Amino acid sequence: MVNEYEIKKQICEIGKRIYNRNMVAANDGNISVKLNDNEFLCTPTGVSKGFMTPEYICKVDAQGNLLQASGNFKPSSEIKMHMRVYAKRPDVGAVVHAHPTFATAFAIAGIPLTQPIMPEAVIALGCVPIAEYGTPSTMEIPDNVEKFLPYYDAVLLESHGALTWSVDLLSAYHKMESVEFYAELLYKAKMLGGPKEFDRATIEKLYEIRRKMGLPGKHPADLCQNKDGSNCHNCGGGCHTAPNGVGSVSSTPSAASPELVAEITKRVLEQLGK
Repeated sequence: MVNEYEIKKQICEIGKRIYNRNMVAANDGNISVKLNDNEFLCTPTGVSKGFMTPEYICKVDAQGNLLQASGNFKPSSEIKMHMRVYAKRPDVGAVVHAHPTFATAFAIAGIPLTQPIMPEAVIALGCVPIAEYGTPSTMEIPDNVEKFLPYYDAVLLESHGALTWSVDLLSAYHKMESVEFYAELLYKAKMLGGPKEFDRATIEKLYEIRRKMGLPGKHPADLCQNKDGSNCHNCGGGCHTAPNGVGSVSSTPSAASPELVAEITKRVLEQLGK
């Protein structure tokens, strides 16, 4: 039987971690954990994630309606975003939303994290696309995130932050750490003249390692086995403007250049045998 108090303690611990790692400021961010198909624990609105105790944690149903809370605590309006992830990904057990500085800077600049530059990122994280901007507390954000849910385990939220999910809370938090670490290294590599990307053969070897490891979640390495290419989302191609508009990002002066997009897309198509 699930020990809800222990899960509440874990949520508070993860809240301290994201606060201490400068992934949130003031009352930013939110965390949720699935108990069963209609009960979820989540952080409340209006409190710092670095100073929570178990009694702060709320319980909501699958629609985000409040089931249980202490005092005047109530769930964040961003719970809608979490509930959409759970609804579309039954394998997910926890969701983390934060504003890590490097990853959020990429989200603000309109640049997805798609360049294959680190073995760990290619194997465990895959591409991190950008969900188009949505007004906070509305259904715009979950609606914009939804199309990425079948293919990824992390997204940047345009001009907002990052969202990660996984089978349990620690795994979802580790995804957030990985997104931020990847973004920081990519930023610094760009400052040094640009990262050296892995070639096709290296990427395929890393994808094969992931398949052998049987990691949970979704990943471009899993999808590129679809021979018809109908669901293929690979490094670069699936995260930029596609013919059907999926994965498109706003055009900004700081966005990835058309030449870079074209080159990455070319590599993706080569990998897919197109």
